[in-house]
Amino acid sequence: MADTAASLRLMAWLSPAFPVGAFSYSHGLERAAGDGLVANANGLTDWLQVLLDHGTAWNDALLAAQAWKRATTDGDLVELAELCEAMAGSVERHLETMAQGAAFVKYVAQWTGERTLPDPCPYPVAFGASAGWVGLDLDATVAAFAQGFASNQIQAGIRLSLLGQDAGVRLLHALEPRIVAMADRAALASLDDLGSAALTAEIAAMNHETQHVRLFRS
Repeated sequence: MADTAASLRLMAWLSPAFPVGAFSYSHGLERAAGDGLVANANGLTDWLQVLLDHGTAWNDALLAAQAWKRATTDGDLVELAELCEAMAGSVERHLETMAQGAAFVKYVAQWTGERTLPDPCPYPVAFGASAGWVGLDLDATVAAFAQGFASNQIQAGIRLSLLGQDAGVRLLHALEPRIVAMADRAALASLDDLGSAALTAEIAAMNHETQHVRLFRS
């Protein structure tokens, strides 16, 4: 695929105009902010670095890469989708990955045609497999997916008054080398490399289930 068309496709799929509802979810950040675990731009930087290196963002990027590989080799996507769903550590994170996955499957069919994704299908598997089917580059796919996650978290942080627009742009720029390195690592990894050590983030996501006043669904 021509580089320009591939870039447009990735930008379209990760655009706020692509209706997967990502803006509705904070991935537990709302509870972390409420509990004082993330209080400002520096705290959000640390939070995102851990998620990208050792948390759910790493696992999701690896699973997206595995979905890309299976889609391009006629591998078993159903098994991978079941694994991805099982790794959701809380009710709300399960909702987040499955609801976004269902919405993505619905609208990405404009590009993938008659190809069939598992039903139900978590978001990372749906994104990675679709990218593989339409000929997008693996490294670019995983990097864009990870940057989309980081961008959504930064937007959530802005809505939670943890930082402003200027600091948000600086943070997205600062994370770029880390995202590229993580994407390269995920593209070469296997399912044996799945794992998370971001326990505080997992607990915050679980505790959000009991939060009565909220802006986000997770």
